[in-house]
Amino acid sequence: MNTQSWMGRQFFSFFMTWGVFLPYWTGWLIHIKGMTVSQASLIMSLGLAVRGLSTLFAFPYLSGKFSSKILLNGMGIGTLIAILCYIPANSFTTLLVVTLFLHFFYPALMPALDSAAGILVQSKQLRDYGKSRSWGSIGFVVSGMILTFFTGTFGDDAIFWALLLGMIVFLCLGFMNTPDVLSEKPKSVQTKGAIKKLFSIQHFGLVLVIVILLQAAHASYYNYGYIYLQEIQAPKYLIGLIINIAVIAEILFFFIADRTFRKFSIGSLLALAALGSTARWILVFAFPHVIMFTVAQTLHAFSFAMAHYAFMKYLIKYVPHEQVPITQGVYSALALSWSTALFTIFGGYLYEMEPRYAFIGMVVCTIPAALLAFVYRRLEGKNKGAETRQLVI
Repeated sequence: MNTQSWMGRQFFSFFMTWGVFLPYWTGWLIHIKGMTVSQASLIMSLGLAVRGLSTLFAFPYLSGKFSSKILLNGMGIGTLIAILCYIPANSFTTLLVVTLFLHFFYPALMPALDSAAGILVQSKQLRDYGKSRSWGSIGFVVSGMILTFFTGTFGDDAIFWALLLGMIVFLCLGFMNTPDVLSEKPKSVQTKGAIKKLFSIQHFGLVLVIVILLQAAHASYYNYGYIYLQEIQAPKYLIGLIINIAVIAEILFFFIADRTFRKFSIGSLLALAALGSTARWILVFAFPHVIMFTVAQTLHAFSFAMAHYAFMKYLIKYVPHEQVPITQGVYSALALSWSTALFTIFGGYLYEMEPRYAFIGMVVCTIPAALLAFVYRRLEGKNKGAETRQLVI
């Protein structure tokens, strides 16, 4: 089978659903389920906390027991059940419980897909990670474009039904043919102390802190970008398009990443990501206008895509095959879940003071990330020089 096409299809179908959930779900809780901004913020933050527990402990443990195919299908089934549970849920308590249930299964699909891609790259069955991942970004854009039409026509009720339909499609595709290596039961791996062992890998702790800061800086955008665009009076039929400009920039980056940035060091990529992220949030704060928000969206190619690509490049280069799922679990828990949960609460507090503050507040992450990235870049250069001298000797 064509592994490149298979991986692209899986990314595409998953991110079709993620393009509904990530930018719109907080707004759906507010506009359809009647939650306040602070209530929705708390629900999503606690959901992210559970997501962290799931990806840090449950996902690595299950990755050592089951094949990637079984994991992806099992998590997909759990996600579908959780989405259906939203139908009768209407109170704060029931919505919170369902959201916690959803976050145990749904976001874990992301590290599961990235782990599958990492395994395929290391086993020489997937040539370009960036090219396959770009199809995920395309799926995100496609879903947003379609959803824009339906929310404009039928209102925000369409958000729920789009997520439900998207997950059904993802599950159907998941039961089709899979590369043989992903259907194999994993070798027995000692999970006790496995996370601690990761920190013995060269500069792992430093790289992890940098990506944690860079991904946490998206908390306000993910949770309040949709309602902020309404705040600055963006036409409703254009909101989906504006949100997806960020993902179009992401698509373009991933499409050219393997070719254009192959010779860039990991430290250089992280430094560029941090500088681009800082510029993005300053622009959104300084110019509260639809046009400037739209322009700032293009910097998502730096703030998210380049940071993620740099971490995947580090993982493929330095992390042993058997430790890939654990590494993905740590990354997803700390960078994509707990840190984002913390800064979602922080951003919600700032948003209620003044919406623009929620975005400028994110530079408390990006500026330290930039400084640390330059430190790592220097260490990386010294290590490369030492390796060169050893080869000469």
